Amino acid sequence: MNTSFRRCLLETPPMSETTDREQVRNHIGLIDDASLEPGLSADGFREAFRNHAGGVAVVTADAGQGPVALTATSVISVSATPPLLLFSVSALSSATPTILQSSSVAVHLLGAEQVDLARLCATSGADRFADTGAWTRLATGEPYFLAAPVCIRGGIAATFEAGASTLVVVNATHAHYAPKAVAIGDDAARPLVYHNRTWHELTELSQVC
Repeated sequence: MNTSFRRCLLETPPMSETTDREQVRNHIGLIDDASLEPGLSADGFREAFRNHAGGVAVVTADAGQGPVALTATSVISVSATPPLLLFSVSALSSATPTILQSSSVAVHLLGAEQVDLARLCATSGADRFADTGAWTRLATGEPYFLAAPVCIRGGIAATFEAGASTLVVVNATHAHYAPKAVAIGDDAARPLVYHNRTWHELTELSQVC
C-alpha cells in the first residue's frame, strides 16, 4: 500500500458513534486520471485478476431512505490500532450513493453457508431485504443479516475517489458474532471465497503448509 495513502488513513480521526449523518468527512480525489500512463484495457485488467482469490463480504447501510446491500470482495484490514478497514464501491452500483451518504456501515464477513446471501446481494435489481426474517437492525440502525458469522459495524472515516470507484475507510466500533460462528470447526465459519468467477469454500483440505 502506498505509504502516504496509509499515513492518511491512520491520521484520520476515529468517528463518534453519535456522529450526525450530515457530518462533513474527508473526501479526497486520490488519483488524477490525466496523470496516469496508458494501461491495460478493462477486459485485460479483469483477466489478470481472475486468478486472485478474495474473501466475500456483504456491506449494508441506510442513509434514511431505506436499506441497501452489496457484495464486496475488496474488504481488507488496514490497521488494528486504530481499527480501520477498507473496501471499494463502484459508481455503477445502485447501493453506492446510499453508502456514500451514510455515516456508518455494517460489513458482514461471510462463510460458505452464506453463498446464497452473497449471490442475492450481487444480483442487479434483486430485493435484498424481501425476507424480513433474515435481517434486523443493529442498535445503531444499520441493516444486519443474522446468518453472517461476523459482522463489523463502523463509522465511515474517509472516502477516496479512484477511477470509477470510491474507496471507503471504516473505523470499526463493534463486532457481532452469529452463535454458530463461535464454535470452533463449525462449517458456518468456513470462509467464502470468490476465485475465477466462482464461489469457493476454504476448508482444511485447502491448507498447503
